[in-house]
Amino acid sequence: MEKTADSGLASYVAGQIDRSLSWKDVKWLQTITSLPILVKGVLTAEDTRLAIQAGIQGIIVSNHGARQLDYVPATISSLEEVVKAAQGRVPVFLDGGVRRGTDVFKALALGASGIFIGRPVVFSLAAEGEAGVRNVLKMLRDEFELTMALAGCCSVKEINRNYIQTEADMIRSISRL
Repeated sequence: MEKTADSGLASYVAGQIDRSLSWKDVKWLQTITSLPILVKGVLTAEDTRLAIQAGIQGIIVSNHGARQLDYVPATISSLEEVVKAAQGRVPVFLDGGVRRGTDVFKALALGASGIFIGRPVVFSLAAEGEAGVRNVLKMLRDEFELTMALAGCCSVKEINRNYIQTEADMIRSISRL
């Protein structure tokens, strides 16, 4: 990729992108490791089907912090499409946009097998070290447990799509009027 006239960081990131990467590289990885291979950056049903055809063991729905492209959808907005396309064949994880326990609840309700937490952990580590990370994880857990209790869920297995309403649901409701 060509170097840009942007900051040194932008030039560095641009230099790290290998345009020759393809699904064949997943097949190659499978020949050199017995570890599960998860693909990060999936946002569409089409990419989900391609990833599964390539033999991956899991999908991470991610827009890479939305730093790479303007106007990419929020991961939570893409999650349900990816989960439906996966049809339970592989676990689907959410990465990005998790700031509160309610975000964890929403992701699980939309079918995520689990979530990844980035910025809250990194920021708390920078501000308060290990104690900060412990604190942010405790806050997320406490908020998640409170959300479960308020929703009437006694276990994670009880969380389902009926507990939330997405923007797409609201738009569909308005269009019916």
